[in-house]
Amino acid sequence: MEKKELANAEKEANLIKFMSREKNISNAGKDSNDQPSTSVSNLANGKNKELPSFWVPSQLPDAKISKVGKPDPTVYCPISGKPLKIKDLIPVQWTLVNDPDDKKSLIAKENRYMCPVTHDILSNAVPCAIIRTTGHVVTMEVVDKIIKKDWLHPLTGEKLKEKDIIPLQRGGTGYALTNQNLEGKNERPVLQA
Repeated sequence: MEKKELANAEKEANLIKFMSREKNISNAGKDSNDQPSTSVSNLANGKNKELPSFWVPSQLPDAKISKVGKPDPTVYCPISGKPLKIKDLIPVQWTLVNDPDDKKSLIAKENRYMCPVTHDILSNAVPCAIIRTTGHVVTMEVVDKIIKKDWLHPLTGEKLKEKDIIPLQRGGTGYALTNQNLEGKNERPVLQA
């Protein structure tokens, strides 16, 4: 019996010692009733709303609070930065590659589109441009060698101007070297669970 009482007293002393250490670490020593906290969890008593998330940079204790304003409802052109209007948009006409032997769907094909003038296959590696008046997609080689000589549309023969040639921006890849001028401009809000 004495051994059991000594073991129970030792357990009680260890528990009191642990609780005093926990009180000092979590700084949650007292509840609103000025009684010692018996909860071991640091998420008890509404503390989960106060504790920062160390996985989200904007929630770190030393992070400055930034006010996020209402987003601008205007849609801007990614190239010029000017507001876009529906009347400024151009329907693009892609020329499909005609291969009678290929029975695959358009999505499954490796070579989908071609230049209507030279019949070169269009890909991310081929610089292209859109002719504003008709919406045809041609290679920059056609623009440099054919269109810029006499400023005539190679398919319809109509007169073109410098502003009628719209160079296409090539898509980015997973490699940092191919994406030029990448920089973060604004801190965006982070979604939290």
